[in-house]
Order: sequence, then C-alpha cells, then structure tokens
Amino acid sequence: MSAIKRFPLRLTGRRMLAPTVAHLSFVRDDGQPLDFVPGQFVQVHFEYADGTATKRSYSLATIHNHALAPGDAVEIAVSYVAGGAATALFEGLDEGGRIEASGPFGRFCLAPTDANARYLLIGTGTGITPYRAMLPQLERAMAERGVEVVVLAGARTPQELLYGDEFRAFADAHPGFRYLPCLSRELPEAGSPHAHPDVRHGYVQQFLEEIAPDAGRDVAYLCGNPNMVDACFEALKEHGLPVPQIRREKYVSSK
Repeated sequence: MSAIKRFPLRLTGRRMLAPTVAHLSFVRDDGQPLDFVPGQFVQVHFEYADGTATKRSYSLATIHNHALAPGDAVEIAVSYVAGGAATALFEGLDEGGRIEASGPFGRFCLAPTDANARYLLIGTGTGITPYRAMLPQLERAMAERGVEVVVLAGARTPQELLYGDEFRAFADAHPGFRYLPCLSRELPEAGSPHAHPDVRHGYVQQFLEEIAPDAGRDVAYLCGNPNMVDACFEALKEHGLPVPQIRREKYVSSK
C-alpha cells in the first residue's frame, strides 16, 4: 500500500467566524491544484510536543467552481479548544507560515446520479462547513433540475452561527433555498442583522417535523456533533427515509 502523499499549505488569511472558530485560508505551496469534490476533507499533519506524529481532519469550506478548473485554494474552519495541540499549531501560525496536509478524502458529497426533489442539509457547529463548499453545485442543481434545498444550522447563539451571512444572502437570492438557523441558547435581538422569521429556538432535530421529511423526494445530509447526527438519523428513518438517502459525517473532537 503506497504512503499518503503530503503537500505543503501556506497560510494566506485568517478571520474569526465566531468567538472560538477561525476561518483559515491557505494555498497549496507546491504549484499543484487541489482537485476536490465539495464535501471532502483534508488532513493536517503535525507533531505533539513530545514528537509523536498526529493529524486532524477538516472539511473543505472552499467555494470554487470545479466545472471550470481545479483551484489551489484550501479553506477550512477550525474550532479553537483550550489546551488543544491543533489549536496551538494554528494560533501560532503566522501569515505565510506553512503546514503539511494530505487529501482530499471522503465521500460526504452530492452524488452526480441524485434525482431527488429536495436536499435536507443539517449541520451543527463546523459541521456546516461542507455545505458552504457545496453552494455552487447546489446552485447548478437548482437551475438544472429544480431541486429545493433546506439548510438546518445548529448553534448556541447568533454569534456562533458559522457563515450565517453567506447562507442568508444565498437564500435571499435563490427562492428554492431555505436557511433555518436553530439556536439553542440565545435568539437574536429584534432588529439585529441575525433576526429573521426563519430563525428557530432549539436544536436542529426539534425542527425536522416542520420541514416534513419525505422519502419520495428527499436526500438528507447530517454533519457535526455525533449526538445530533444520531438523533436526526433515527428521526429521519422514522419519517420513512431509507438509509441510502441519509448521508452522515460525524465530527469527533480531540485535543
């Protein structure tokens, strides 16, 4: 079995999406493109303080139209965890600094053979990241075959909603796309930029009933907290969705 090929990434930008989540922009620093399918992830390789090799997986947030050509941009959302080894790596990385990565990996992607009438995209925390990368594909599917899309995004507070402004702008521009933020702890104040009739108070799994999952028309994606993924998986099966129409990716946190 051949060794996984690694490549260098150079940091080109950093912005905070939430109090403890950073959006990091890299480019491949070896002159090669990163030809990925939206929904895939890369692995970042580094060492603990004692020299032990380790790695972390990050879904690609990059928005790129791969129908034109592969790109070299690599964008990820990273949760900062107090005392975390990966957090120390990224917090200590200056613009222009390099890290080692491999990939892309994974099959949490829109299938070219899908003929469904609607996608249910459900995510919590950084689990919303792959759906950002899918936006150009979804836009094409909506235009070409009239598919509808519902995004259920879970967070505790309005400040912790990742890419919320982008999803809301996309929903405003595409009548077939609905963005439902589900906030478990705190709702936005009236008149704030986050206030919208589609904001819900509670956990994403509480609002599945409202969107009426339908085995005859839906394909669902679940990404993020394992408890949420399991709860929504069971609820969707109870609504009659067969397992092949429920695609899952669990994010297990580690230091």
